Amino acid sequence: MSKVWDSLINVQHLLEDNFTRTGTEVFEEGMDRFNQPGWVNRVWSSSSYRRAHVDVVDAREKKGLWMMHCCVFPHTHNPAPIFGFDVIAGKNKITGCFYDFSPTTRRDHPMLEWFEHEVNKMEWRKERALPDWAQRIFSKSMVAAGNVQDEHELDQIFSMARTGVEHYLANVGETNGQGDSREAQNFYAHNQKMNPHTPKVMTSLGLNEEDVRVFIQECLFPELR
Repeated sequence: MSKVWDSLINVQHLLEDNFTRTGTEVFEEGMDRFNQPGWVNRVWSSSSYRRAHVDVVDAREKKGLWMMHCCVFPHTHNPAPIFGFDVIAGKNKITGCFYDFSPTTRRDHPMLEWFEHEVNKMEWRKERALPDWAQRIFSKSMVAAGNVQDEHELDQIFSMARTGVEHYLANVGETNGQGDSREAQNFYAHNQKMNPHTPKVMTSLGLNEEDVRVFIQECLFPELR
């Protein structure tokens, strides 16, 4: 029994339920390769957002770890931010949780103002230096938390995810047709691929190195052609 893992699996189901409620699940070409025992990938699309992706690696039995990545991209004719939520956790604590509304072409977008106001309420949010690739794409209000283990902090993670995804999905479509963010979305995906920790963590969880390489390049952060 793990309060940490139970809480995060509830977050996973919360996200999946919201995407199912607002969009249609799609089966992208090549994604079948990355649905394996202990590794699940699901993708949705809707008239409000271009692509919502939930990626879960469940290595609790073999490695004592559980990891989730979630990213929602607006349509390319929308200057809205990109929703990102990533977490990795052992049985007794969340070792890393990263959450952001990352700007695309409009840095005064009302969703960014909302996000800044919301995360400034959080007691455990700590400023930390970000590498160059991250500074180029994440907002100044990005949440980067570690060593999350007490019940209050876990409840705050769940509340943050619920409030954030519900606000994002309710508002992202409001600026459809108001700008071209295609280049900015590709810039985000390109810089995410420069994160050296992503392949290291995924292979450490027992995934095949070549699968991880192809997955990151083509399915986790696909660039638009």
